[in-house]
Amino acid sequence: MAVKDIFNFARESEAILIINGGENSLDKTFQYITRAPGGVFEGSFIVARPDGSTIYTSILEEETAKRTGLEVKIFKSRQEYETMMRDSLKKYNTVGLNYASLSLENYKNLLRIIPDKDFVDVSVSIKEARIIKDKEEIEFLKEAAKIASDSIEAVHLSLKEGMTEKEVASKVVYEMMKNGADGPSFSTIVAFGENASQPHYSPGLRKLKKGDGVLIDYGALYNDYCSDVTRTVCFGRASEELKEVYDIVYRAQSESMKLIREGANGKDVDIKARNVIDSTKYKGRFIHSLGHGIGLDVHDHSALSYNLDFPLKENMAITNEPGIYLPGKLGVRIEDDVIVKKDGCEVISHGATKELKEL
Repeated sequence: MAVKDIFNFARESEAILIINGGENSLDKTFQYITRAPGGVFEGSFIVARPDGSTIYTSILEEETAKRTGLEVKIFKSRQEYETMMRDSLKKYNTVGLNYASLSLENYKNLLRIIPDKDFVDVSVSIKEARIIKDKEEIEFLKEAAKIASDSIEAVHLSLKEGMTEKEVASKVVYEMMKNGADGPSFSTIVAFGENASQPHYSPGLRKLKKGDGVLIDYGALYNDYCSDVTRTVCFGRASEELKEVYDIVYRAQSESMKLIREGANGKDVDIKARNVIDSTKYKGRFIHSLGHGIGLDVHDHSALSYNLDFPLKENMAITNEPGIYLPGKLGVRIEDDVIVKKDGCEVISHGATKELKEL
């Protein structure tokens, strides 16, 4: 289904070539098309056609590749790789490339191997196809969100005075993998107290003490699909200011969530949450967009932002994550993963409670 979805947008292409380079230049579209159950597929490529796709890979990935049900061809040398690429595309004049994920090195090699083709950029077409999730993708996303949701309580119960942010981050990853994750979907954020005022904070050696807010932004990877959840709790008795800020963020998320449905504008959803926060003394302290798409990437696409018109469609997967950040003092963020429906939305990270916990 994925290939047909791409060609619905990329009608100018006779075939689409997806190339994986080394570890740092793997194209997520390879996984989108193949749904391979594991494997790395470094140095592999796919030739996708409207009637099907063929995986070209090394013997290292042969067994995994065959489990996809797609046609598989194995090369045993660089010379065979190049010969297969030429032969697989010789009857096509116009070949689509995902320029957004193609390294300059791989592109130059491509011009050397098949210099006689008209290459067209189909990265926008791929992006558009990936925005709407099919049934299998939604099941993967739901499982990723469930794993994350089911893991956080054990982390909260393990908090002890003197623990470092890095210790807690490692506990988060451990609990998710114990519950079935393939790994974390991104580097886990754990921020104590004043460090939570930095939205993209990296956990350090700050030690936990009574009265600290504890912000944990984390996600599970399941069959290459991501979840992205944030919960903020207090270790010990919460201050009145923390309680007040938490209540405002909670209301901002709750009110904006009511607007999410097919046909809504992501801009309006963001503005709703922003207006809740800006109607308080914390005006201007919500310093990022309300949400983004999730899928094979944690930040799969744009979604909810006050300066972007973005029509929501059924079966988009997005986050809703308002926050308030007070430099040098505290930060609160609440984030959930959501599937857009025709008449509303389904929160798929609902297993993690959102009431302010005092641990």
